[in-house]
Amino acid sequence: MNTAIANSRAPVLRTVSLVRHFGGIKATQEVSLSLAHGARHALIGPNGAGKTTLINLLTGVLQPSSGRIWLGDEDITTLAPHRRVQRGMVRTFQINQLFNSLSARQTLQMVVAQRRGLGGRWWQPLGRLAAVASRVDALLEQFHLADVGDIRTEHLAYGKRRLLEIAIALACEPRVLLLDEPVAGVPAGEREELLRTIAALPEDVSVLLIEHDMDLVFEFARFITVLVNGAVLVEGKPQAIAEDPQVKAVYLGHGEGVHG
Repeated sequence: MNTAIANSRAPVLRTVSLVRHFGGIKATQEVSLSLAHGARHALIGPNGAGKTTLINLLTGVLQPSSGRIWLGDEDITTLAPHRRVQRGMVRTFQINQLFNSLSARQTLQMVVAQRRGLGGRWWQPLGRLAAVASRVDALLEQFHLADVGDIRTEHLAYGKRRLLEIAIALACEPRVLLLDEPVAGVPAGEREELLRTIAALPEDVSVLLIEHDMDLVFEFARFITVLVNGAVLVEGKPQAIAEDPQVKAVYLGHGEGVHG
């Protein structure tokens, strides 16, 4: 088989039998997950299913009790969180973690400069570095922030803050982007712009979406993994998941509807 074709089919992220104990509680139970190159993969499950624990394991915030994590062909199980970012695994958070006193433009200038090894050039304003300025302008345009790029972050509408957070993640040039409930707390009037922007993320970035909003999940995902009680209940294409009796039982049992 052609090596390039074989590599393109290899998962960009995979876990093998991940287990995490908290005392006598198994927060994750033998979780094996595979993310294809260019994936639009959603991770869903009721509250307490272990989704946050799994994401913390993937990003290095937590270490597994057993099991392995691979990013491409590299075992990153024990790698520090910032090393995982350097290797292309980037996460957005359920709650905004932004610099309120900076504008969107200034924030992106810092991230882009740091990513390109220019962050130490303190004697030269980052906005005057052509490579940085060009990339920042492109990100502001892509994430519908150009018209508010010079406004302090604390004054941005909440939907724009969420867009900025995803723009920051993309500025880190990820291979794998973990989106942790990107529409959480976003008012209805601001959701459509956010949904369109997420749908238009670059195809070469593999996305794992963790989300409670089933409309977003079924609109975005090409593959879905359902986590229950720390274990994978079922996974497959969206239509199969929507029709799966186990999934319906889990969600109906927790007062949540499954996308029909």
